[in-house]
Amino acid sequence: MGQGEPFLNIESVKKALEILTHPKCFGMSRRHLTVSTAGIVPGIRTCADESFPCRLAVSLHSAKNQVRDVLVPINRKYPLEELKIALRYYADLTKNRITFEYILIDNVNDSTDDARELCNFINGLPSFVNLIPYNAVGQTGYRRPSGKRIANFADVLARAGIEACIRQEKGADIHAACGQLTQQIFNG
Repeated sequence: MGQGEPFLNIESVKKALEILTHPKCFGMSRRHLTVSTAGIVPGIRTCADESFPCRLAVSLHSAKNQVRDVLVPINRKYPLEELKIALRYYADLTKNRITFEYILIDNVNDSTDDARELCNFINGLPSFVNLIPYNAVGQTGYRRPSGKRIANFADVLARAGIEACIRQEKGADIHAACGQLTQQIFNG
């Protein structure tokens, strides 16, 4: 995670996973390896078809195409409808649970309606949702939701029977939390 879109460099990712899991190299378990994608549909299918030795995480951030188009621009090429088909294919073939990464942004994707849309999107998929409250970064105009809005979002998922956790941030006090270091480099 955090090193670019792996499914745009799929052959190198595949080779790296082979090395990491090979018993004469690192011997890591597939349970300890996760490939995180923004939703490159052909890559998800290849990952399933070739039984990549890893788990899959999807940076979803919205279950509404209009919002996801802004937050995750690859959605314009592979919209939610296509992504869902690929994820169902992956889940059916691998029997693996999919982790959904979801950054909560105040008044962008954190409403009760957004939570219900997320529930509808992942309905029927073996899943886990990692809720990530937004960390303030530069002049984006985005804000972190209140604790009440975060808790409400998580509660909607829980009531729908969807397993989720709220990621505890570390490093925000020194501007080193998720997304903050890169912003410092570019705004230096």
